Amino acid sequence: MPDDLLHHVIGPTPYSPLWLWTAIGLIAVLCAWYAAVFVLTSRRRPVRELPVLGAARAELLRRRSARAVRAIGNRYRAGDLTAAGAGAALSGELRTFLHAATGVQAQYMQVDAIADSAAARAAPILAELTDIQFNHRSALDAATASATAEELIRGWT
Repeated sequence: MPDDLLHHVIGPTPYSPLWLWTAIGLIAVLCAWYAAVFVLTSRRRPVRELPVLGAARAELLRRRSARAVRAIGNRYRAGDLTAAGAGAALSGELRTFLHAATGVQAQYMQVDAIADSAAARAAPILAELTDIQFNHRSALDAATASATAEELIRGWT
C-alpha cells in the first residue's frame, strides 16, 4: 500500500463537548429535583412558610379562588343559580380558600368558631352567606356578597 494514501486515514473522532455539558446539566436538574422533593415533603415547615414558594402558592391560591367566586357571582347574575345556591357555592369556595390559606378547618366549623380562629376576618361574610343560603326572606344580595368575598380573597395576606 503506498504511503500517499495514509494521510486520508484519521483516528476516531472525539466526543462533542455538548454531551458533557448535557450530562452535567441533567445531573444538576436531578439534584435540584431531589432537593425540592425533600424540602416540600418535610413536615417541619409547611409550604406556606417557605419564603419564595409560599408567596407564589399564596398568589396562585388567591387568583384561583377569586376567579371561582367571580364565576359563581356571574352565574347568579345570569340567573343560572338561585340566591340559596349561590350562597352555598360562595360559602363553600370561601371556606376552601380559608382552609388552604390559613390551615383552619373552615369547611367543618361554624361561623362562631371561625370568628375565634385565624380566619376571623371572613366571619362576617360567612354569616351573610349563611343568611342568604338558609333565609329565604333575606334582604342581602348574593351578587354583593360575591363581590365582598372576592375583595376579601384578593386582599388576604
